[in-house]
Amino acid sequence: MAELTCVGAIAGSFGVRGEVRLKSFCADPEAIADYAPLTTEDGSRSFTVKITRPIKNGLAARLGGISTKEAADALKGVRLYAPRDRLPSLPDDEFYHADLIGLEVVDTGGTRLGRVRAVYDHGAGDLLEIHGPGLKGGVLLPFTREAVPTVDLAAGRIIADPPAGLFGGDEDEDEDGNPQE
Repeated sequence: MAELTCVGAIAGSFGVRGEVRLKSFCADPEAIADYAPLTTEDGSRSFTVKITRPIKNGLAARLGGISTKEAADALKGVRLYAPRDRLPSLPDDEFYHADLIGLEVVDTGGTRLGRVRAVYDHGAGDLLEIHGPGLKGGVLLPFTREAVPTVDLAAGRIIADPPAGLFGGDEDEDEDGNPQE
């Protein structure tokens, strides 16, 4: 089976004629229809997609085989996937979020910091959620050239230069946390 990438999700019905409220995770939201047919994560259902119009916080769309409000409501929360080979190639300095999740993160000295568990975009730039040894919860690392100078997909790792203190340590402290002179 081809590797799948999540490209959107169904937020519920829109109107009474079977349209759905579609959240697109694509850089160009309407491009989601270009990757159809889209499937559920397990591949048990497949849908053609026709965008009917932009709406607040998403798109109104018709999905193949969905013709009633009840059928559209039943799909609320379903994530839609496209085979990776249907997605466009990216320039060398851009990455699909799915490619970053699971990568090992090490600092510039080779110390393991953890693994990427999620990627968030809240409008001001992407953040990598890192989980690893010694971290009580996730640490959010800005996904900028300064904080993440190297992403090596082939090696499955990210080399990070996090801001001081982000991972609990500080360059001005020794191993026991005491200030250095």
